Amino acid sequence: MCAAKSDTLYITDTTLRDAHQSLIATRLRTEDMLPLARTIDNVGFFSVEAWGGATFDSCIRFLNDDPWDRLRELKAELRHTPIQMLLRGQNLVGYRHYPDDVVEKFVDASAKNGVDIFRVFDALNDIRNMKKAMEEVKNVGSHLQGAICYTTSPAHSVASFIDMAEELYSLGCDSICIKDMAGLIMPHDARDLIQGIKKTADVMVSLHSHCTSGVAPMSYQAAIDAGVDILDTAMSSFALGTSQPPTESVVASVAGTARDTGIDLVALRNVRNVCQGIREKYQPLFNSISDRVDSDVLIYQLPGGMISNLVSQLQEQSALDRLEEVLEEIPRVREDLGYPPLVTPTSQIVGTQAVFNVLIGGERYKNVTGEVRDYVLGLYGRPPGPINPDVQKLVIGDEEPVTVRPADLLEPIYEQMRKEAVEQNLVVKEEDVLTYIIYPAVAPSFLKGERKPEVIPKPVAEVTNVADIPHSMEIEVDGEVFSVRIVSVEGSSVEVKSDAPEARDRIPRGDVPGGVKSNMQGMVLQVLTQKGSNVKKGDTLIVLEAMKMENPIRSPRDGTVGEIFVNSGDVVQNGDVLIVVE
Repeated sequence: MCAAKSDTLYITDTTLRDAHQSLIATRLRTEDMLPLARTIDNVGFFSVEAWGGATFDSCIRFLNDDPWDRLRELKAELRHTPIQMLLRGQNLVGYRHYPDDVVEKFVDASAKNGVDIFRVFDALNDIRNMKKAMEEVKNVGSHLQGAICYTTSPAHSVASFIDMAEELYSLGCDSICIKDMAGLIMPHDARDLIQGIKKTADVMVSLHSHCTSGVAPMSYQAAIDAGVDILDTAMSSFALGTSQPPTESVVASVAGTARDTGIDLVALRNVRNVCQGIREKYQPLFNSISDRVDSDVLIYQLPGGMISNLVSQLQEQSALDRLEEVLEEIPRVREDLGYPPLVTPTSQIVGTQAVFNVLIGGERYKNVTGEVRDYVLGLYGRPPGPINPDVQKLVIGDEEPVTVRPADLLEPIYEQMRKEAVEQNLVVKEEDVLTYIIYPAVAPSFLKGERKPEVIPKPVAEVTNVADIPHSMEIEVDGEVFSVRIVSVEGSSVEVKSDAPEARDRIPRGDVPGGVKSNMQGMVLQVLTQKGSNVKKGDTLIVLEAMKMENPIRSPRDGTVGEIFVNSGDVVQNGDVLIVVE
């Protein structure tokens, strides 16, 4: 599908996906999306971005909300408006490359369940990583929108982005998106890039940006003047800050001109009213960091969704006071890694490594995530610029990076993992197999119905009366539910005591002879050794999932494995003793 080109300015509204990903770490629930989708459907948007990106991960990790059910339910409400998804090329909606057979199955299932437009991108702008997904989108007959990850660095230029757009067009893209995930594009660059693409390719051009730096509204006006066909916006209740410019404002700015969107402001007001009610419900999840203009993004270049997630993750590590240090470290790590555009998963790869470099004492790159190692090995694709040779030596030693398309190294896994999922009684519908493949650490507990949704906190003003505080409650610790009684209330804090045994008795803290400690809060993905095994200094003993990345816990010495205090699936805190190496 492809709308006929004209002077009309088309609008893709992002409220149901990127807007809440950028502002509240993707916590909007399906139950609140449906009435909004119902109201949106009568407005006349080019499309509604409602799926993909981090929504898939958040659904199963935090919300106990099936992403496939969400897609079908949204499709039932959006009868006149195409649903658009963000697809990370060979990464799909995950953080690593998946084999071609999984890409085929995922695109096919997404189209069958309701996706009409696929915005396909690769974090490194390596088109080799986009081709398979793009071919499958064309095979299922959906609209293919190829995306350019816009960034600024010595390795990028407007001319290089125009060349990329020309190649995407030659591969059958129905439209081209300039994906400015951090809000970096200046008005003159927006003008030059849009005009340059239109001179080389007869294709619709979309501009996606964020208001983080405060520049996006000006760049949108320059884009309108340059002939952009589609702009990404968000309803005002979920706009600005690290999100997109407001839908209502952009529509009003061209009303009565040759670029009139044809969208009725009264109809938008009805959508705004529904949005405002949702905003009030989720208000406790908004924070001042992601809800404001921050021109420093022009230096550290983090995309909107990553900023809100970084804040959330540093809070989990009790290290929010070190945010400024992390932000200063991010450009240094990015330069070391050859200036990758900062978008999922490279934003997580660079951002998490910056956190490790700051929070874990000693030299930089003392602790390297598995994803950074894979990146340096070339398993994510071709970096835009050269990797710092000293960092490369630290990370992979004398190993040689691969130069082929990374997915060429991957064997088909769909049928094998389908068999595993069936044996574990995880499959109710075929799409559950894809959920299991993409998120093997989190999906089993979700598919078994063992996960519980996060509780949306009430605004402080609603619980200031001591009489409003219950005498008892249930809490979940490491997947186990305990009854607790509240014994005292002082100021804004509540002291609780458990009526059940301490869930974490088997995981010691403090000094244990030979003990190897966790260096971050995270979940145990794998225990790679056993009691009595001989290990060498530097051997990986345990793999934690921390901040959505793999964090290897290595042996600090040669020795023999003694006690192992954790199992796969355990949630551990910074300082917990995980294992003993004697």
